[in-house]
Amino acid sequence: YGQIMNLDPKNPEWADRDRFILSKGHGVLGYYTALSEIGYISEKDLKTFEQDGTYLFGHPVMNRSKGIEFSNGSLGMGLSLGIGVALAGKRKNIDYKVYVLMGDGECNEGSVWEAAMAGSHYKLDNLVAIVDKNNFQQTGANSEIMSVGDLVSKWKSFGWQVFEIDGHNVTEIYDTFLNVKHQNGPVAIVAN
Repeated sequence: YGQIMNLDPKNPEWADRDRFILSKGHGVLGYYTALSEIGYISEKDLKTFEQDGTYLFGHPVMNRSKGIEFSNGSLGMGLSLGIGVALAGKRKNIDYKVYVLMGDGECNEGSVWEAAMAGSHYKLDNLVAIVDKNNFQQTGANSEIMSVGDLVSKWKSFGWQVFEIDGHNVTEIYDTFLNVKHQNGPVAIVAN
């Protein structure tokens, strides 16, 4: 948020701002923390997470003044939403990137692969999907529930440029995002 994305917390409706979609809505506390670090959410508000009267729910609920671009939580719908937002930017000639954070377990959803097909078809070079590949989903290991197989090969087969990285190496994550800015077509980052 603070180094890669083009944002202005003082102007949350700025047309050229980059967009972030948290498809894996249950990871919302990390999202709120990032928004707090860059000035959208106060530290005081952050401490109200999931309390009565808060706007910081257990899944993101759209509140653009606080940097929360989209409501989400149903797994598999974030990338489709990202396709629409990226396509709108292209058609309106607005220069922004759309970042979608997904889980590897949600890649079991057919809507993910329909969206992946659309991303390459429309040559959405303003779209980045980050797949948190932790090998788990809600009730257990992917290998026991439904293996997603070789995600790198899958994304490539759908026409995406793919980077496979160590999802715990901050330097590698940062360098990859710098490289993403100069790619043609949609990009998938598989973060192990």
